[in-house]
Amino acid sequence: MLTGMQIAVIGGDARQLEIIRKLTELDARLSLIGFEQLDHAFTGAVKEKLDEVDFSTIDALILPVPGTNLEGQVETIFSNEKVILTEDMLLKTPEHCTIYSGISNAFLNEITTKSKRRLIQLFSRDDVAIYNSIPTVEGTIMMAIQHTDYTIHGSNVTVLGLGRCGMSTARAFHALGAKVKVGARKSEHLARITEMGVTPFHLNNLVKEVSDTDILINTVPHPVVSAAVISKLPAHTLIIDIASKPGGTDFRYAEKRGIKALLAPSLPGIVAPKTAGLILADVLTQLLQDDLLNRKGKEK
Repeated sequence: MLTGMQIAVIGGDARQLEIIRKLTELDARLSLIGFEQLDHAFTGAVKEKLDEVDFSTIDALILPVPGTNLEGQVETIFSNEKVILTEDMLLKTPEHCTIYSGISNAFLNEITTKSKRRLIQLFSRDDVAIYNSIPTVEGTIMMAIQHTDYTIHGSNVTVLGLGRCGMSTARAFHALGAKVKVGARKSEHLARITEMGVTPFHLNNLVKEVSDTDILINTVPHPVVSAAVISKLPAHTLIIDIASKPGGTDFRYAEKRGIKALLAPSLPGIVAPKTAGLILADVLTQLLQDDLLNRKGKEK
């Protein structure tokens, strides 16, 4: 249980609703910022504006998956008001206050470091990333079906990267009958690709490997799908970039060549927000319970 814990949930998408539901069930007291247009009411949760929050009572602060932008603004689909997190707000919180976010950036790293508040990036955890790869893959399959006029079965599919999403994506498309090859850099990843029964290649050879690609799926958050790579793709190729923003594709050149290229970060929140929210809620509640027990232990 989280009885006595005061938590601020700031902005976000439909995934946050599952987190709010789970935390209120565990008897936490919630301040909901950026949710004034949400019709649903939660027992134990109060909708507040940012300037109404007493940050001196906040034990934990939960941000949406993207965290903030580089100006500190938080995404709020349930509000028209601009919500901006500042260092001064964090300094008003108790020293034990922990900030939870899906990912981080230079701004969020800076204000949490300067305010000496602990920042936990949920998507850096293997368990969250692996669970989250399931709705990500389903969304990628959905996009591949929607944006092509040929079947996945029998198609030449190139996956870039063998991280948590890359591995799950390669396995799923292989299981659907696609001819899959996967590009990676590490020797152990190339060995794993071979063990999976799909074709490995080194990313240094990407330009040479894409000439027969029907669907190119990028999971690498660096500019790997360059103009040189895109120039070698068949005209009918579909590029699906599921890396975090801004992705790893030269979208300008893809458009110039007439190749359809889709940037699709946060697919879990789009195709399966309930499942994606439950994944985050389960991990968050465990972390919050551990934090509460730890603090109570120190107080004794």
